[in-house]
Amino acid sequence: MYPIVFLDAIHFKVRQENRIVNKAAYSVLGITMSGHKDILGIWIGEHESASFWLNVCTDLKSRGVEDILIACKDGLSGFSEAINAAFPRTQIQLCVIHQIRNSMKYVPFEEEKAVLADLKKVYQALTLEEAESTFAAFKDKWGKEIPIIRSWENNWLELTAYFSYPPEIRKMIYTTNIIEGYHRQLRKVTKTKTAFPSDVALRKIIYLATVEASKKWTMPIRNWKECISQLAIHFGDRLQGELSA
Repeated sequence: MYPIVFLDAIHFKVRQENRIVNKAAYSVLGITMSGHKDILGIWIGEHESASFWLNVCTDLKSRGVEDILIACKDGLSGFSEAINAAFPRTQIQLCVIHQIRNSMKYVPFEEEKAVLADLKKVYQALTLEEAESTFAAFKDKWGKEIPIIRSWENNWLELTAYFSYPPEIRKMIYTTNIIEGYHRQLRKVTKTKTAFPSDVALRKIIYLATVEASKKWTMPIRNWKECISQLAIHFGDRLQGELSA
């Protein structure tokens, strides 16, 4: 049982068939019942898709992952379909910060501060109802000027899943900062490499860097006791057996 997992990708250059290609290392970082970080796996590939992510989820299940309460992700193509097939009761939270970064690519420089300020009112709303009304106002104000409204509407359910939880859990799951911190540690080790000779070489250095990084993960993440208590109330029977074990 993993109450929360985070998924994100970090990109590298790898030599393949006498040419250099961009490849992504897709990481899955789980938070254990005790609140500790645990890397569940790293998968290297060029293209993400529903079939790719279904293989990842199937791999996790075959290695003993029985349940995931909340999965927090960047805009990974095909992941939602795969997680729903493998872990149908898992709730998906799309990283709000990544959504904002992607949106700002389409905002003129002179409008950036104003757009960011209005988006902040949406994702920092106290309730889902407040977020919906604030977003409606945002749409009326900016809908004709910047082409980002449709993306927010299409992803609204996954962007706002965190409103179902108390503040401590919201702060943890509305962004993938936890796994991005892990990726920054990988970058420190790999930054001198312009390209890796093979997928195997890349996998090895990521593994060794992960072993070193995980030595520092001795303490539970902040406010975990409050978070797990609130998750137990929210998810009931799915957690009670684990907590009493």
